[in-house]
Amino acid sequence: MASDFEALKARVRDISYTPGTDALRRISPLLLQAQDLTATALVRLTALDNSTYTSVAGSRAGLELMASVVSSSSLAGTDLAHVVLANLLEGAQFAGYPADDEAVRTVRHAEATPQMNGHLNDAVHQLDLCAIGCRYLAHGITEELAAAHEHKSAVVQQAPGPALTPAQYDALTALNGGGRLYESATRGLGVTRVATDDGTRVSIATFRALAKRGLVIHDTSTSLWAGGQKITVTEQGQQALTRPRPRTVLTTAVAAPPKTAQVQGAHR
Repeated sequence: MASDFEALKARVRDISYTPGTDALRRISPLLLQAQDLTATALVRLTALDNSTYTSVAGSRAGLELMASVVSSSSLAGTDLAHVVLANLLEGAQFAGYPADDEAVRTVRHAEATPQMNGHLNDAVHQLDLCAIGCRYLAHGITEELAAAHEHKSAVVQQAPGPALTPAQYDALTALNGGGRLYESATRGLGVTRVATDDGTRVSIATFRALAKRGLVIHDTSTSLWAGGQKITVTEQGQQALTRPRPRTVLTTAVAAPPKTAQVQGAHR
């Protein structure tokens, strides 16, 4: 559509006419084309409004821009209609009025031409806005759809892995309330441990399993010895906590039924 608006703009800008029948003959097809483009722009706006594009971030601005194209196109048509109104048509006067002579017609044309040119310039400006709006909209839709596709791909890549075990869920819940990673000396060796603010016991193996899945992180800018490193539950970890706590699976052995006396006797 941008090319169509630019083509019409060039025709309006470069038009050459003589006020009167010649001007009407030259302006009429331009006015009709402007009206056709307005109708097309309105159809495109309606299609966008009824499409899945409305669910894309930034689509509201795109819809408003397309609406402005409809408005500018309509205004361009109005400007061209004003050219028709300002044009001098050579009809006969009422009975009793003298016919215009050449001098009168020259004066009338001289007065009408600046008005007609002014409306033509206004139409050129509105058509230019239409072309710019269409190009911005096309570029914006392309970028917004690409961004939406990347976001969707990122969400798929960040899809949750295997379900948490009850112990991992409890540890994540405790760490969400505050915790730190630290080292303590045991038999002369440094042992890494996890401490939670509510006193829940979290094994280092459980913590590492959570960290490997990106559910928790720890502040490596501080020492493990001097106060430890603060543990933070990530956004992905927060999402994991919104799901119900996994149930503990109990495994029970089913004892074989005792042999009856009759069966036992059959083997004797």
